[in-house]
Amino acid sequence: MREKMPAIPPSAATMVALEELQANSVAGQDDGSEVDRHWMRHALVLAQRARDEDDEIPVGAVVVDAEGRVVGEGWNRNITEHDPAAHAEIVAMRQAGQALANHRLVGCTLYVTLEPCAMCAMAMVHARIARVVFGASDPKTGAAGSVFDLLADLRHNHRVAVRGGVLADVAGPMLTAYFRAKRGKPQG
Repeated sequence: MREKMPAIPPSAATMVALEELQANSVAGQDDGSEVDRHWMRHALVLAQRARDEDDEIPVGAVVVDAEGRVVGEGWNRNITEHDPAAHAEIVAMRQAGQALANHRLVGCTLYVTLEPCAMCAMAMVHARIARVVFGASDPKTGAAGSVFDLLADLRHNHRVAVRGGVLADVAGPMLTAYFRAKRGKPQG
């Protein structure tokens, strides 16, 4: 049996950005539990890293185990790594699998800033993720209810609980601003 890796501590830059996001968050928002908002803020920091460090589409993901420990985190890396499968969710689940020494992520919750696509949704089903919490909906390729509902499909032997819209008012504009800048369109 392989040895379990310890939970992954966030980098110093991630911690500073997370503290800034927490300080700047709007108090009293009723968009989900405080725990979900906490971890979505963490995913938003990772999305910023995708945008700022790698000029990737700003999507971030974090996998948290049942005890509330970060076991995987990632951001979009498909352009940088020349890997069509290196979406934030896949990167985070790969890291979580290594940390847990298991391809099954039973009891884990995956937080991601954008509704998962079909590829990522099915990877979650195969990994036995317990729950996914996403920020912005994806009306073009969303597979957690917007276009497809792969995570709740009764034909699968595992279904993933879904909660959407957590801090969507932050995640959505971050994506919109990125694409506007890429296309040379004015902000706002």
